Amino acid sequence: MSAEDESDWLPFYLRDHYAGASAGVQLFDRVASGHSDEAIRAEVARIRDEVSEDRSALGSMMAALGIRQVSLTMLVGILGEYVGRLKPNGSLLQRSSGSDVFELEALSSAVQAKSRVWETLLTLAEHDTRLNTDRLQELLDRADDQRERLRELHAQFLDRLIGG
Repeated sequence: MSAEDESDWLPFYLRDHYAGASAGVQLFDRVASGHSDEAIRAEVARIRDEVSEDRSALGSMMAALGIRQVSLTMLVGILGEYVGRLKPNGSLLQRSSGSDVFELEALSSAVQAKSRVWETLLTLAEHDTRLNTDRLQELLDRADDQRERLRELHAQFLDRLIGG
């Protein structure tokens, strides 16, 4: 790989993360409106609002770096989230508890991926003054908090599911 090829990775990388963030917001929205547990729906809705703000922050950083947000990858990511809704869950007309558990795990994975983009941008910020390290650290800390809140929701739901 030439030095020129290596310098082109960032737009693709950030567009992929932006596409993932767009699909992630939709997934958070679906869980916030469809999970079987009312308390989980409420907390996921709060996290969804934060995740939406995080996606906007990523878009602003992309703009500061001169990277367009629109891409085929974004469309594919959004379509992938819709296709994910069609997965068999042993119940054709209603949600299953397995879907509730899996979706909480998927949300946690999405937040983990978001943490990685903030970590990557923090590393780049050491060499690029267009990126605000304080803001990136705030976003990373918030992602860590979101991941912990989702871990707690997952554990609480499993306790209720297994316990009766």
